[in-house]
Amino acid sequence: MSEKDGIITGPDGVDRCFWHGNLPDYIHYHDYEWGRPVADDRRLYEKICLEGFQSGLSWLTILRKRENFREAFAGFDFERVAEFTETDVERLLGNAGIVRHRGKIVSTINNARRARELVDEAGSLAAWFWKFEPAPEERPAVMDLAHLRANPTTAVSTRISKELKKRGWSFVGPTTVYAFMQAMGMVNDHIEGCACRAGVEAARADFRRPV
Repeated sequence: MSEKDGIITGPDGVDRCFWHGNLPDYIHYHDYEWGRPVADDRRLYEKICLEGFQSGLSWLTILRKRENFREAFAGFDFERVAEFTETDVERLLGNAGIVRHRGKIVSTINNARRARELVDEAGSLAAWFWKFEPAPEERPAVMDLAHLRANPTTAVSTRISKELKKRGWSFVGPTTVYAFMQAMGMVNDHIEGCACRAGVEAARADFRRPV
């Protein structure tokens, strides 16, 4: 296999999805985090906010700033972020360790408030998001590079996006939401031939869906 198939062989001889570019920190994210199912509300809030910050940028940029984001946004404790004020916005705009985009910073605070409302509605963010998990028949028979490139959004990501926007969330367009679905393990988009695909599928099979 080669990168044209969506697979590259790493320096350790392991075949993986091409997008990590054999960068050590990116390989670690690919192998141990991306696609593995998440049910922790704080981590889900973090993931959807960071996907919003990624809009127009590379994910590697966000990944390498993630610890700075965590420090800046109270560990992505949305109960605390929901109490941020304009003073906090100005503080964050002066933080060179994060992406200093006023709209995205304000969105993260807004979405913390919306997250609290979603917990009141559904019991947890996890319960709300996981109810949208696509059925097997809604997924491709083979996950390959051509499918990924042709489907930056899906019917499910569009539906989630509409539902979130209806509830006042921002920076949650269908493409951002699909990236979030991939990152949180709602779908397994490791390409066929990637050494991690089977392990992620096993983790998803063992995962207890929140209700």
